[in-house]
Amino acid sequence: MALAEETAIDLGAMTQATAALDEIRAMVRPCIQCGTCTGSCPNEFAMDLTPRHMWRLVLLGRTEEVLASRTFSLCSACYLCSLRCPRGLPLTEAMGRLKQLAARRRLPHLRSGNLFYRNFIASVRRHGRVREMEFMSLYFAQMMNPWLPLRYAGMGMRLLRRGKVELRLPSRGSGRLVNLFDKVAEMESRS
Repeated sequence: MALAEETAIDLGAMTQATAALDEIRAMVRPCIQCGTCTGSCPNEFAMDLTPRHMWRLVLLGRTEEVLASRTFSLCSACYLCSLRCPRGLPLTEAMGRLKQLAARRRLPHLRSGNLFYRNFIASVRRHGRVREMEFMSLYFAQMMNPWLPLRYAGMGMRLLRRGKVELRLPSRGSGRLVNLFDKVAEMESRS
């Protein structure tokens, strides 16, 4: 691919990211930077940027810094920030939008989380619930790191002994939720 084509693709992706960030910016524009979101967040200790700092970067339009962060990927959607925000801002929804933006961009530093999520949802879609062995086998295979499963082998054996995980061969599943997933995808594409 020629350098001009690569640059055009990068600029197109950046333009889309900036437009998506503009929507998120509109959601948090009334933010007064009080820090209540950060003080309320149970995961703040693990974040590289505090939620308040994240919103400031969003307001400043610093797309690359926002997307380079892991802050939004650590949001557990507990809604404490939204519930306690003195301005009543939809902060949890804004974090969700940042997650979607990052997933669409397929950012390398969020690859493992995206693969984990996609395989989890695929298992639920197929079976109506997560089948842990199938889900984790697919996840580990897609991570392409032969040593990764060994890190979890001890925990896996304990879960098997306690009957928390079943050894089942992968299957096509019942597909009872496929229509529901298709309907949700259709509704999301309209909005």
